Amino acid sequence: MSITRSIRTPIMHRAVEANGFVFVGGTIADDTSVSMGDQTRNILGKIAGYLKEAGTDQTRIVSASIFVTDLSRKKEMDAAWTGFFGDNLPARATVGVADLGGGALIEVVVTALKG
Repeated sequence: MSITRSIRTPIMHRAVEANGFVFVGGTIADDTSVSMGDQTRNILGKIAGYLKEAGTDQTRIVSASIFVTDLSRKKEMDAAWTGFFGDNLPARATVGVADLGGGALIEVVVTALKG
């Protein structure tokens, strides 16, 4: 089994490919001062870029874990989420957390099929 790691940061690789899957590590928005909906759109755009670099795309995302600091704002995130995925919605879990640091309201982790 081969493992391919790409997009290195000081603490991780943004994307790791193994066994036909691409795992994208926790991703937050570039501008954490904006709304949860805007942060979600920014994150999903970044993830789309990471997946493209790894040779796949958002239509092949099969699973997502979402961490949010304020579940009362989840509807903003859901609107951005469904707008991005359309009918290709992955399985997902949304978890409320106390703090993501730096003003981030949301962090997203996904797994996609290579292809």
